[in-house]
Amino acid sequence: MSKLVERAQRVFRRYGMRLTSQRRTILEVLDESDAHLDAEALHRQAQARDPNISLATVYRTLAALRQIDLVQQRQLTRDDQRGYYEISNQQHYHFACLRCGRVIEFDTPLIARIQQEFADEMGVRVIQARLYLEGYCAACSEE
Repeated sequence: MSKLVERAQRVFRRYGMRLTSQRRTILEVLDESDAHLDAEALHRQAQARDPNISLATVYRTLAALRQIDLVQQRQLTRDDQRGYYEISNQQHYHFACLRCGRVIEFDTPLIARIQQEFADEMGVRVIQARLYLEGYCAACSEE
């Protein structure tokens, strides 16, 4: 059993919910994916493992997973209304190329420093920071 599934079982139990086989499959697909998946892509991959998983089940499961903070939804392009989903496991940020659509994940200690300085100065507790950068990737910049 993966660490994610173990964590999910604990969190589901804490909230009085069941980790069904379909929810588990959806979590595993998200965890194993190197891509940012929208609900439809997630459905296709999950259905390849379990043909009984409907798109409605995927949407309901994603809503439940977001509610208990196991999954985060991201908007990865300026004009895109679709949400892309990823496991909530570590803070990271996104850069999206405006030409080719490539999404690059990155981390930087600068954001943690900004959060700490802001928290100290304002007397608040920062829970999460979201940073989304747009521009042109190295390949598109050369064109």
